Amino acid sequence: MARLYLIRHGRPSATWGGHDDDPGLDEAGDLQARAARDWLLSRPADERPRLVVSSPLRRCRETAQPTAEALGVTAEIDAAVGEIPTPKALTADERGPWLRAAFQGTWKAIQGDFDYDVWRGEIAASLVSRGHTAVFSHYVAINAVVSKLLGVEEVLAFRPDHCSITVLETDGKTLTLIETGAEAATGVL
Repeated sequence: MARLYLIRHGRPSATWGGHDDDPGLDEAGDLQARAARDWLLSRPADERPRLVVSSPLRRCRETAQPTAEALGVTAEIDAAVGEIPTPKALTADERGPWLRAAFQGTWKAIQGDFDYDVWRGEIAASLVSRGHTAVFSHYVAINAVVSKLLGVEEVLAFRPDHCSITVLETDGKTLTLIETGAEAATGVL
């Protein structure tokens, strides 16, 4: 079994629903990214990540960078571990309320352009063959994987904090949840 780490991005310089739809990290987020790197590199040699994968969004790429540099690899950008797709018809002002409503329900009940229950299965499937990898992703995408592995239908299986590290194992065919990362004390930021 190979270890796989799902890391939520560090604290961004702007929150969702703001005017910057692709913010980078703020100063605290930079510190969190380096702390995540240090934790990942402190794992025993047989559990340490060898590859780095990131969502295409800037906050994830910036969080992944210290780990990629320390490992001497280039982070692979993979849209499969990106942010939850929002319905095309939504304006920036409507995205926040749509997300809040989605957080209160189940994967099958989310209203949108496609089947979000299928989307969470696709994220989990994209991870199965990625052993010894640090994957930098998002709050809802990490919940998609964790809820799928726990067999729960609620969108929010837990509330991963910034740079929270969720540990999985894979044999190349299945994923197993080892432990969820640190939870946020407040709602999504």
